[in-house]
Amino acid sequence: MTYPPNADPQREGAPDRPGVPVTVPAQRGGVRSVAAERLRAAATTEPGRLQIIGAVLALLVVAFGAVTALEVSGRASAADDVVTRSQPLSADAADVYRSLADADTMAASGFLAGAEEPRDVHEQYETDIKEAARLLVKAAASTDTSSPSGKEITTLNELLPQYTGLVERARANNRQGLPLGGAYLRYANQKMTDELLPAAERLYAAETARFSADSADARRWPFLALGVGVVALAALVWMQRRTYRRTNRVFNHGLLAATAAAAVVLLWLAVGHTVARAELQDAMVHGQESLDVLNKARISSLKARANENLTLVARGAVLTADGTQDRYETDYGTGMKVLDAQLRSAGKLAGDDSLGSEPVARAATGVAEWQERHRAARSTDDQGDYDGALKQIIGPEDSTGESFARVDEALRQALAHEQGEFTTAARSGRGALGGLPVGAAVLAVLGAVAAIAGINRRLSEYR
Repeated sequence: MTYPPNADPQREGAPDRPGVPVTVPAQRGGVRSVAAERLRAAATTEPGRLQIIGAVLALLVVAFGAVTALEVSGRASAADDVVTRSQPLSADAADVYRSLADADTMAASGFLAGAEEPRDVHEQYETDIKEAARLLVKAAASTDTSSPSGKEITTLNELLPQYTGLVERARANNRQGLPLGGAYLRYANQKMTDELLPAAERLYAAETARFSADSADARRWPFLALGVGVVALAALVWMQRRTYRRTNRVFNHGLLAATAAAAVVLLWLAVGHTVARAELQDAMVHGQESLDVLNKARISSLKARANENLTLVARGAVLTADGTQDRYETDYGTGMKVLDAQLRSAGKLAGDDSLGSEPVARAATGVAEWQERHRAARSTDDQGDYDGALKQIIGPEDSTGESFARVDEALRQALAHEQGEFTTAARSGRGALGGLPVGAAVLAVLGAVAAIAGINRRLSEYR
């Protein structure tokens, strides 16, 4: 049988015949084998080896820059979150707690003053409630509603109107001289103590945990970038040594420039992250820990003041679980012991910093004075002189209220100082990482180009 000149018997369905080759489709493995064979063939000559080494060096330098940029960008973002988001939210959560506790204190103080509540006390109560509501709105705007913080914010928004409603009923009854006002005020305090303040404390704990996680992310060592950088630098040094041994030339300008670029990035990465880590660690230890203790101390003083006022409001109507002691007086004593311990901790954290330790020392002195005046007021009340005891609690001079105001002001100043210390250290830590991602990427590209140029210089000697 004959076929047209360009016909293929296999394509036409003709049977196989001896001596006629059969075309087999190329396999993928064959392509890889050919590439590997060409690579092996290139590696047998010096120009081929130089081309392979140049490609590897350029890839290593670029990989170093890319990994550095990615890892440092993540840490810089976490450091920025510490300064601009998580720590401010943690501070706002603490202020929510403080505002609620202060509002409860002002409500009790105003009630004790009688039917005509002092204007400054009422205005402070209103300011505290508005501030708590404002901070809750601000926190809600930056928080997922399904998160633990979001759930606590929802709870607080639901409970706050209930609390203020009870306080208004207490005021209305108090203005009319009805004893029911005291019951409403005790119920409002119970809602604050058992529901609102625990929810605010959980919110503070959740925001502080998020802040601690961001800080830990920012301080985490970029081990991958450091490892790739060491490998890239070692490879460049090895190549220069190889070039020297084969040509007796001390310098290859391209390889030298690539080595310098890699060394600068590696040194920048190590030093920059070390400085950032140290500053952020300092912000945590000497800033956030002090803020945490001082916030708790201020809240303890507010709760103690509210319990002190409610001791006179209740007049022994609310007892401890065993029925032997006044509940509010017992809670006051417990709170003051906690406050003493917190002030000692704050003093230790302040260390030799006079600007931080001085207001803490004033607060401790004020607490001692407060306790002494409280004992005198309780003695007066136990003798049946309620009006005299009331004057010693809320009077304008030589009263526990005056001592409390001194303690609160000292703690406010200590908090302001520690907040400034934290912000300064955290911003310094964030600044130490600034420019490193972009700088690493640019230097890596320049280093790769320089490495290729250095290798091409060697290749030109074989042409």
